[in-house]
Amino acid sequence: MQAVPSTAPAAPSSSAAPTDPSGAVRPGEELNVAAVDAWLKALVPSLQGTPEITQYSGGASNWTYRLKYANRDLILRRPPAGTKAKSAHDMGREFKVQQALKPVYPVVPTMVGLCQDPAVIGSDFYVMERIEGIIPRKHMPRGVNLDKAQTRQLCLNVIDKLVELHSVDAAAVGLTSLGKGPGYPKRQIEGWSDRYEKALTWNVLGFKYVRDWLKANTPNDVATCVIHNDWRFDNVVLDAQDPTRVIGVLDWEMATLGDPLMDLGNTLAYWVQADDSTMMKATRRQPTHLPGMLRREEVVEYYCDRMKLKPGNWTFYEVYGLFRLAVIVQQIYYRYHHKQTRNPAFKNFWLLANYLGLRCMNLIRKKGGG
Repeated sequence: MQAVPSTAPAAPSSSAAPTDPSGAVRPGEELNVAAVDAWLKALVPSLQGTPEITQYSGGASNWTYRLKYANRDLILRRPPAGTKAKSAHDMGREFKVQQALKPVYPVVPTMVGLCQDPAVIGSDFYVMERIEGIIPRKHMPRGVNLDKAQTRQLCLNVIDKLVELHSVDAAAVGLTSLGKGPGYPKRQIEGWSDRYEKALTWNVLGFKYVRDWLKANTPNDVATCVIHNDWRFDNVVLDAQDPTRVIGVLDWEMATLGDPLMDLGNTLAYWVQADDSTMMKATRRQPTHLPGMLRREEVVEYYCDRMKLKPGNWTFYEVYGLFRLAVIVQQIYYRYHHKQTRNPAFKNFWLLANYLGLRCMNLIRKKGGG
């Protein structure tokens, strides 16, 4: 299969000024512009001119490019060069998840086409419409000044979009094959524990106590639904004219069918509050510290009320989210430690992995209940 076009109509580009700009393409990550342009124009003959190609700096997984035509603003996603494990960068899966969700969950980007012909650029890739707006990262963009009430409304709107996703009927949109069914919490705990063992270096603790506690306290699924698995503020797009309104949700590569409370636990691992410790504040990558943002316990209460769920021992989900993040951090450090990457930003990630593991231990001892 060379190309899978989207059946959805083209979405008009926003008239707001770009607020999440792309930049020059990184050396060694250039696209074959002529090949991509020819493939796209065979799929969408109305495209005009030669695209201006730029690249987004965010995201350490798949490479993301902006293709700006005279009459269309598009995004291209592809795996990193040299990727061996296709399952970790499955462009077809990511494309089809978004295409299936779009009719019932409009904040998903509009898909344009999927290319699985290696003759074009040497790997699978897909193209989608660009959603122009504000992406809240560690700090809100310059010039976006929300008061406390507006910040609270933004926070509620982001949580509401997660509730809406978790309320999608997976069968009705043809996504029942996306996951393995019940048993998701057990599979996650076993999987992340194994990954941590494989990523151990001499300078990090084994955290066997945490892993054993998670295994001993793993609950049954509270539900099975479509989950995003990377739900953060920097994966949403806000309306430039009303920055409290969510108009897009990005980065669906880890979406699956699973337990919604596990998804919420992952989200809260990144939720840094204004009164958190200095070390925790160093992990902040979204503006959850601003006056008006809900505290973690308020997020849980609000979400569970909207979803009509009772989490039982919430500490399990909180510890799971933090431990999963510790594993992700340690996996990155492992690559640095073994000189598989030389990015100096990863030099002290072992300290963060230890901190997150110790935070898990403290939570268990303080309110584990298991």
